[in-house]
Amino acid sequence: MRRWFARLSVVLAAPSAAAQPATPAASPSASAAATAGARPAVSSSAAPSPAWPARLLAELERADGRTTADLGVYVRDLESDVSASYHAEESWYLASMVKLPVALAVLRSAEHGEHFLDTNLTLRADDYVDGAGPTNGFEPGAVFTVRTLLEQMMIYSDNTASDMLIGLVGIDAVNALAQETVPAGFGAITRLADVRRRIYGELTPAAVHLSGRDFVVLQRQGSDARRLQALAGLLSVPAASFGTRSLAQAYAAYYATGLNSARLDAYGELLVKLARGEILGPSGTAYLLQVMQRAQTGARRIKAGLPKSAPFAHKTGTQRARICDAGIIGSRAAGGRRVVVAACTRGDLPTARLEQSLKEVGEAIGRSGLLADEDHHGHTEPPVPASAVQPGAAGRQPGPGRRLD
Repeated sequence: MRRWFARLSVVLAAPSAAAQPATPAASPSASAAATAGARPAVSSSAAPSPAWPARLLAELERADGRTTADLGVYVRDLESDVSASYHAEESWYLASMVKLPVALAVLRSAEHGEHFLDTNLTLRADDYVDGAGPTNGFEPGAVFTVRTLLEQMMIYSDNTASDMLIGLVGIDAVNALAQETVPAGFGAITRLADVRRRIYGELTPAAVHLSGRDFVVLQRQGSDARRLQALAGLLSVPAASFGTRSLAQAYAAYYATGLNSARLDAYGELLVKLARGEILGPSGTAYLLQVMQRAQTGARRIKAGLPKSAPFAHKTGTQRARICDAGIIGSRAAGGRRVVVAACTRGDLPTARLEQSLKEVGEAIGRSGLLADEDHHGHTEPPVPASAVQPGAAGRQPGPGRRLD
């Protein structure tokens, strides 16, 4: 909660104007007025201000006040191009939300004919990363199609699948796409394995030698103390060499580097351009949004607070003391209003409490009137099925060899 520093802003732009990240009100007086309950300023006199942004920002401030964690939210109506920003101009650690730029780079590469969705990739020993998804449960040499890996990455947030796809297109291509699409607001994106090495590297420089399987072993430890003991054993260094620094301090130091972080208004702009077909062709855009709508992570986050009838194509991010969720509410095919939302929360609180804050973001969007035609009742997704993926050849995938538009 940071009521004393709240920066609330609303931007109103013509729908035909070039999309840019929202610029928040920066003056202390504007911030103080917003914190005191005053209506946020609207940056255009050409059209009357809609009512939903002020209601949304008031709801978000109340939600922020119910917890000691920090909250950041960016919301944009794609029909009117009106946006609302709550600390969205700050840099937020994205965690697995960086997988959206990875997916975009993979699909753009497929559009250019550099590979197909049914191209086979072989799991290598250095591809393993701990975390969600079943891919790291297979032995080296297992074969997966690009399509399977992309869907595992986006639906189940599979880290090993993500690094296999980054290996296909190259991390430089992922960063180039992010910088080209949103020139300002994104920090450097890295492989997921590099995230782990850098975090443990805050404790010992020997962490550079950790293997993919080592990350899986470390994840299975039941406490920070056991994890540090396992780390010392894997690297053959004394645990005393870590000094008095805790694992929590190592994570905090890593977050301070700005890697795999972005402004939420910049991430929202990436989603806007995806929704409008400005990054991929029609087939690639439709396919990725359909995959994102099948996401099985984040059932207790924004989606839990949205109307039951509102489809949500999204990607989540989760790491120690960091929880995010971002996506596109509504569907062009359904003919209804489409809304972009990007939200993160950070704080040393249980994951369930941080997720509750993101659920309240969904509820705030509903209560704001932006989705006035929807039935405002929250819902949750069924649990993730146990059988997630089998490695397979291209012949068992739909549309072998078919290029995207």
